[in-house]
Amino acid sequence: MAQKIILNKEQIGFKTKRIAYQIYETFSEEEEIVIAGVANSGFIFAQKIAKVVEEIASIKVKLCEVQIDKANPINPIRTSLTPEEYTGKSIILVDDVLNSGATLIYGVKHFLNVPIKKMKTAVLIDRNHKTYPIKADYKGLSLSTSLLEHIQVVFTEEDEYAYLS
Repeated sequence: MAQKIILNKEQIGFKTKRIAYQIYETFSEEEEIVIAGVANSGFIFAQKIAKVVEEIASIKVKLCEVQIDKANPINPIRTSLTPEEYTGKSIILVDDVLNSGATLIYGVKHFLNVPIKKMKTAVLIDRNHKTYPIKADYKGLSLSTSLLEHIQVVFTEEDEYAYLS
């Protein structure tokens, strides 16, 4: 099956910057926020957002890597921060692609086990095929696809892009 590039490196950069500004607008009164990225591509995207937020704002950003078993999201979730490190904080949960919503909804549920200040979600691409009642508060691209199509986001040292296959 052929790959169709839907976002190139420059476009991903623009989307990242726009999401970072939206986060800054929402959390401009905060001294510190937690940007939690779902392991692998979601965490890489979270790192990119955090870098821009720190460039444009005086908000301190704590990065958190979230390990979710995407095949079985009810399995225990692990994070690189302890619950004490995000208690009472505002959190943005980040993933690369929003498909069914399972990853985001179970990720949000995990963070709700402790009292937090505010919770938002961000994705690079929203496929509009949600099975769960969750939405992306910040999204780079909203794309209606068929259930047979797949979206892959690639972040490498040399390049970054998203494609539809």
